[in-house]
Amino acid sequence: MFSWDNPEDRVTIVQMNSELRNAHLELLSAHCATHQLRLHYAMEDLVRFGQRDVLQKSVQAASALNDYYELLERKIAGLPAADPDAVPVRLTEELLVEGVECLVAYLREQRQRHLPSAETIAEHHKVRLRPYFGSDLLEKVRVAERRGARLSPPQFYARAKALGIENLPEISHMDSLTFLDVVVFNEVATLRALFHALVHVVQFEVLGVDRYAELFVRSFANTQLHVTVPLESHAFQLEARFARRPPEMFWVADEVLGWVEKGKYEM
Repeated sequence: MFSWDNPEDRVTIVQMNSELRNAHLELLSAHCATHQLRLHYAMEDLVRFGQRDVLQKSVQAASALNDYYELLERKIAGLPAADPDAVPVRLTEELLVEGVECLVAYLREQRQRHLPSAETIAEHHKVRLRPYFGSDLLEKVRVAERRGARLSPPQFYARAKALGIENLPEISHMDSLTFLDVVVFNEVATLRALFHALVHVVQFEVLGVDRYAELFVRSFANTQLHVTVPLESHAFQLEARFARRPPEMFWVADEVLGWVEKGKYEM
């Protein structure tokens, strides 16, 4: 058992939490990829035409992960049990439009708030990111590091929760938030998290803030989980490809344009 009073254990605990965050990102990426399979293909077709060995290995890996995290869950005390009878909230068109307007206002207001304290992307990060993003984008984007002074939830969360909407993105627990061309990190900017944030910058450039907000709000209303919103799941997918060793080479703007042309951001 570790002890925070032991200096050697403290180092190990920091490393453990770093590895936990990496595992969390990989799980989110796998969740998003599996969600896309679920959306696009019938289970019967996957079983009949899917590569059998890949299917079996995927099932085995998922089962092993489920067993491990189920044991962890049993050891976590004080978490409320999920209501199996809960019915997802269905929003009216009027409320959806209101949600889009609130998100647009929030994104623009936060950009203006954090821009004065934000700085250019560190040069060593630019070098690693140039094969994926245009130089103009890397030069214009600004980054603010809060180093533990975490962002607070937006004011419209209270209204959303009053309507019964659950699973809102946990702003204070996220690595970063992208406010158009300003990226705010709750801690410090890591290369992988910065890549993810810059995918959203490209999405903003291609779609525009109003269309981005509309796609996000309407998709979230359907899925009730922000990591399965196509705008977010695409960023996780590209992040996972970037993190491979050796990393996969691709141009993010082309990937985003491809999803736009195929209507894959709509749900």
